Amino acid sequence: MSANMILHNYLNGEWRASRAAQTLDVINPATAEVLGKVPLSPAQEVDETARTAHAAYQEWRRVPPGDRIQYLFKLKVLLEKNLDDLAATITMECGKTFGEAKAEMQRAIENVEIACGIPMMMQGDLLEDIASGIDELMIRQPVGVCAAIVPFNFPGMIAFWFFPYAIACGNTYIIKPSEKVPMTLQKVFHLVEQTGLPKGVMNLVNGAKETVDAMLDHPLIRAISFVGSTPVARYIYSRATANGKRAQCQGGARNPIIVLPDADMKMTTNIAADSAFGCAGQRCLAGSMTITIGESRKVFTEAIAEVAAARVVGYGLDTGVEMGPVISPESKKRVEGLIAQGVSEGAKVLIDGRNAKIPNYEAGNFIRPTILQDVDPRSPLARTEFFGPVMTLMHMETIDDAIAFINSGQYGNMACVFTSSGAAARKFRYEAEVGNIGINLGVAAPMAYFPFSGWKESFFGDLHAQGKHGVEFFTQTKVVVERWPKEWSRKF
Repeated sequence: MSANMILHNYLNGEWRASRAAQTLDVINPATAEVLGKVPLSPAQEVDETARTAHAAYQEWRRVPPGDRIQYLFKLKVLLEKNLDDLAATITMECGKTFGEAKAEMQRAIENVEIACGIPMMMQGDLLEDIASGIDELMIRQPVGVCAAIVPFNFPGMIAFWFFPYAIACGNTYIIKPSEKVPMTLQKVFHLVEQTGLPKGVMNLVNGAKETVDAMLDHPLIRAISFVGSTPVARYIYSRATANGKRAQCQGGARNPIIVLPDADMKMTTNIAADSAFGCAGQRCLAGSMTITIGESRKVFTEAIAEVAAARVVGYGLDTGVEMGPVISPESKKRVEGLIAQGVSEGAKVLIDGRNAKIPNYEAGNFIRPTILQDVDPRSPLARTEFFGPVMTLMHMETIDDAIAFINSGQYGNMACVFTSSGAAARKFRYEAEVGNIGINLGVAAPMAYFPFSGWKESFFGDLHAQGKHGVEFFTQTKVVVERWPKEWSRKF
């Protein structure tokens, strides 16, 4: 691509230029280079896409599941062949390291693999003789046109939480990429095109709020999936459900890591650092808050400071880089402002990553790993999602204190504990009110076989992404009660 090239939408099996009056620059966050332009598609183009997808649905739903998944098998092969190119694109537009980008796309491929099991996963139930001569069965049928609004922090993977399951179940699909990182999904759709998938089954519309609102309001779009901040997740869930749609909306998080005195401190330190600073802290499972318990305080604090200070920051395509930039100058300003807020609330800056200057990339949106020590659990900052490479340290005397603090918060995405005690781990798993639990893990990201859970204000909806939840979300149940009187068979 070139800086002046405007990305296209994809509908009815064709690439089409948008009629949008406005475009936004797609900017490399490490170099400030303009990579291309994304159109802000108007509501009329959403309507055209939805109608195209609805027309395609009438035929696609009749394709046997065993035939539908053949296109996913082809897509898996194409994704694997183009893995490095997709990862490099993610790094250029999102900022994460090349290794992180490859890992992201591996998780995307994993979801394609699981969705290929749809002939078994979407099977229904049957019970004979619920009364004499009467049988009852439950079948699963597709919902119709479904859509996803996906975030900037995982330009490739998040869309795969949804669409493989949706189309394997017989739905048609529309994806709106983040306007900050639309290039990765452009490449994914070129691969989708190569599978020979029937026209209108998969569609892509670029845009921003007007595009989103048009999707939320359109009567032919029956289900919406979203990942982003809690305020936006609440807005999308409210507007989608008010229009009678199914909705699954993943929100923000403030994922605590609990360090008990009996933890393997070297392992804990390295894993906690990867959790807090991986992807520059821009992920909904970033362990951005660590609570030391009892005697673990001194040794963990010293160790994490050393690891954070040594982390190599730079452009993710360069060799040896361990952390890239945040997505935008606005994001950098926000995160550095939160660090300053922490200081004003009494926290100590143990490692200060503000005002970072990376040689040859001085225009990039870089913040080095930062650690705020002695954050007051009662302060507003203790409840605020940074979405940047910042770890806040707090100390409590017992695991009960830590669990009580976790359960008092607004978020419920993830919590992790590091310990050698099976009893402590079970207590934590049982009592912590969050949807994803890590035991001696820093990023409790479920494999595609399991739903990506989330509680409280980290999730709005009933059925999560991935696995069985994905199948249930993208199908609706139909119950049939049938009787065939014996006398009707006598003529045969």
